[in-house]
Amino acid sequence: MNEDHRPEHSEEDADAHGKVVDVERVIRLLTTGHVCEEHGRMRWSSNYTTVISVQDDQIETLAVYKPRQGERPLWDFPHGSLCLREVAAYQVSQALGWGLVAPTVLREGPKGIGSVQLFIEHDPEINYFSLSDDFIPQLQMMAAFDALVNNTDRKGGHCLVDPRGKLWGIDHGICFHALPKLRTVIWDFAGDPLPELLLNDLRRTVDDLCNKGELFAQLEALLSRAEIEAMRE
Repeated sequence: MNEDHRPEHSEEDADAHGKVVDVERVIRLLTTGHVCEEHGRMRWSSNYTTVISVQDDQIETLAVYKPRQGERPLWDFPHGSLCLREVAAYQVSQALGWGLVAPTVLREGPKGIGSVQLFIEHDPEINYFSLSDDFIPQLQMMAAFDALVNNTDRKGGHCLVDPRGKLWGIDHGICFHALPKLRTVIWDFAGDPLPELLLNDLRRTVDDLCNKGELFAQLEALLSRAEIEAMRE
């Protein structure tokens, strides 16, 4: 973590094995690469979730595939919208410049259209409850992100640490509700002021939404106007 309380993130991030890669290259691979193998379902997931291999003529990576048709109906979220919200969370993370969500795209897969997210190599024994104080700046950022996207499901196991010590958030399928529904294990910073640098990122992002900029255009294809307006507010 550098001194401005943001992770060292620009146009590069880690691949499934912790190597530094170009984000645009990963997005292109996830969007147009061939799904060459399914490695099995994640049995603990409430919706159909599977790990797949995606490859093109140069590289191959693991990814997490969540098809729309595998989503269980929820009473408070439109059916078939969870995969869209996964992609929206990535777009917001990128617009902020925080890099909390792994590259995620919407595409056709073995079971139809769904979200495809770069798999982050991690130790499953490490989660939010086992993190040291060294992660406080990254957790503070994640808490702010969850408040912004109205995350209703930030569990301890939804905080992953890659081999470089970078924190990632996963499972953002039930975010962006138009009504306040924040539910999270990260209450460490309740009532604390946000660092000015994080506030500047938030102000810039809100300006984009107010002025119908690039992020607004991306989210308009994924969320309802009411949900975008709720986030802006």
